[in-house]
Amino acid sequence: MSTLPTEKLSLAYDQARIIDELDVSIPSGKITALVGPNGCGKSTLLRGLARLLAPAGGAAFLDGAAIQRIPTRELARRLGILPQSPAAPEGLTVRELVAQGRYPHQSWLRQWSAGDEAAVAKALALTGMADLAERPVDALSGGQRQRAWIAMTLAQETTVILLDEPTTYLDLAHQIEVLQLLERLNREENRTIVMVVHDLNQATRHAHHVVALRAGRVVAAGAPAEVVTPALLRSVFGVEGAVLPDPRTGVPICFAYGLAGAPAEVGEQRAPSHTACELVLT
Repeated sequence: MSTLPTEKLSLAYDQARIIDELDVSIPSGKITALVGPNGCGKSTLLRGLARLLAPAGGAAFLDGAAIQRIPTRELARRLGILPQSPAAPEGLTVRELVAQGRYPHQSWLRQWSAGDEAAVAKALALTGMADLAERPVDALSGGQRQRAWIAMTLAQETTVILLDEPTTYLDLAHQIEVLQLLERLNREENRTIVMVVHDLNQATRHAHHVVALRAGRVVAAGAPAEVVTPALLRSVFGVEGAVLPDPRTGVPICFAYGLAGAPAEVGEQRAPSHTACELVLT
């Protein structure tokens, strides 16, 4: 299993520092959720972990080696990333898309092999996409497309998978479909998964480890029951709310009542508002 810590990692865009001397450790063989308000650095951190953004200071490490020093093809055989809202060329089939995940394993001396074919078949089977292998990607539903992209990432056969908001733009059923797939991949394949999520209840329900960020710094990190508290809702997200255990699983569920510090109107019943933080996946 792979380790993925950072040491004083700083990341910036055009001299604007987003992540500043960040120390964080990603548990091996677990699902980690990166949470926090918009602009806090979640996606930037994911890009830094994937070497899509060069550090302005410090480093991220994969199994003890600085990611910036690992050869590109070798890194792609060990770490895969699925960016937010990826797009495939028109007419590309699911099988052709998934086959692209095998490119890091090929070279002038090693062309397409039976091993590559087996890896693609396995990725299609794990994601339930085998029956749709010849279907154009642009003809799939939202959940099916996301599963096809995850299958491509799986075909890389990496021990670490990074996903940037894997449920964005998906309806509730497709969100559940994708998140349960990630749980199964972690459980059955022992993959280390790091995902950026906006819905705090998705994080508590589907992740073993939560890292809460604000203004480019880690505010809290640990098991959901340890990290997700009313104090965290207030300090990180700026909302007042309650955190209660799920009656079936015991994981914490968040209920946001309103903005922190906002006075209630006279006689107002402070009933939970319908926010994303209330979403409970069943």
